[in-house]
Amino acid sequence: MLRKLLFSAVFAFLSFSFLFAADKNSDSKEALQKLQDFIGEWKGNGGPPPNSKASKNIWTETFQWGWRFKGDDSWLTLEVKDGKFFKNGELKWIPEKKVYQFTVSDLKDNKMVFDGKLNKDILTLERVDPKTKETQRLEMNNAAEGVRFIYNYSHKEQGKTLFIKDYMVAATKSGMSLGAKDKKTECVVSGGLGTMPVSYKGETFYVCCSGCKDAFAENPEKYIKEFKAKKAGGE
Repeated sequence: MLRKLLFSAVFAFLSFSFLFAADKNSDSKEALQKLQDFIGEWKGNGGPPPNSKASKNIWTETFQWGWRFKGDDSWLTLEVKDGKFFKNGELKWIPEKKVYQFTVSDLKDNKMVFDGKLNKDILTLERVDPKTKETQRLEMNNAAEGVRFIYNYSHKEQGKTLFIKDYMVAATKSGMSLGAKDKKTECVVSGGLGTMPVSYKGETFYVCCSGCKDAFAENPEKYIKEFKAKKAGGE
C-alpha cells in the first residue's frame, strides 16, 4: 500500500512538473510573438540624438533578429555587423518575473543583462551598471507598419531622475520599402511574416528566419499539425 501511494505521489509530481514546464514554454513563445516584427535583417544608421553637438558622428550597421528553439523552449537572437557598441544578444521571456530579459555582448564580449516590459509597442529594458551605478536604458520599437526598427540608448546617473539620451539607431528592413506592409504568407513555426519557402511531403510552407527553418526541419509534422489546427480554428 505504501509503495502504491509513493508511486502515485511521484507520478502526480512529475505530471504537474511537465504541465508547469509546458505552460512556461507556451507563455514564452506567446510573449515573444508580440515582438515578431523584430524578425529579419535591418540596415540603418546610428548616431547621437538629433540636435546634438555630435550629430554628425554617425555610423552604418546591419543587424538581424531571428528565432531559436531548443525542445519546447524558444527565444530571439540578435547578430550585429559593423555595430559601434553591440555584437550579439539573446532576448528571452522570464515567466516567473513576467519580464523580457535581454543579454547582450559588447564588442569586447562583455555581457550585459537588461530586464524590462513591452508597453504601447515599445520594449523598454534597463540595467544598473555594477561599477558606475548608473541606470542604462534600451528602448526598441517598430514603426511604419513593421518596415522600420528604432532603438535608443540612454543613461541616468546614480541619484538623478532624468535620463540622458546617448545615441539612437534607425533602420529599414532589408528588401522592403516604406509604405503599407503586405503580409501574404505566414511562418509555419512562429506565425510571423513568412519569407522563405520550406517543403514537406509535397506541401510548401513558409518560415521567417533561419531559426524557424531549422526548427521546421527538425520536426516538420509537429509544426504543420499546429499550423493547420490554427488555420482550421480561424485564428
